[in-house]
Amino acid sequence: MQRQVGKVALIEPTEALKGPYLAFYEEWRASGESFIPWVIEMDPSDFAGMVQTLRENRDGVKIKEGWVASSTYWLVTEDSRVVGAVNIRHSLTERLLHTGGHIGYGVLPSERRQGYAGEMLKQALLKAKELGIGKALVVCDADNTASERTIRSNGGLEDSEYTEEDGNVIRRFWMETGSGSRPEAAK
Repeated sequence: MQRQVGKVALIEPTEALKGPYLAFYEEWRASGESFIPWVIEMDPSDFAGMVQTLRENRDGVKIKEGWVASSTYWLVTEDSRVVGAVNIRHSLTERLLHTGGHIGYGVLPSERRQGYAGEMLKQALLKAKELGIGKALVVCDADNTASERTIRSNGGLEDSEYTEEDGNVIRRFWMETGSGSRPEAAK
């Protein structure tokens, strides 16, 4: 049974959250799970440099070839714990249209099943609207039923699936940003 989520907010990466973020990062690393979204796999040993890189990604500065500008936010609780992260791509490449989508998010393994993912996605859709994204593509692996439930409960309208070269099936969903309602039609 999910418990009621307390007050949480999406906060842009800041040096003020170094301690809570490092605790988040170390706990995730110790879990042995893949880092999701990709930005949390960044080495935080030069914390100020990592925060600067995330700002540059947001501003479209020094972006790797083939990549797009993206905004990262940390999900922070009332008691200043970092329990999740979200990365919002400002546009889609052909690859992102199939396998990455606009929004990638992850909740610390020890903090799952508490409603954080749903709240984080809800807030991320508002941030996407602020970035000028009208309909956001959100994807998950076909075997990730928890993520699929989170996406559907936030209004995700399923589009076609995509099968990667290794056979992994990606489920793709379009979502209205900022309104919490279902999109009229997928692109």
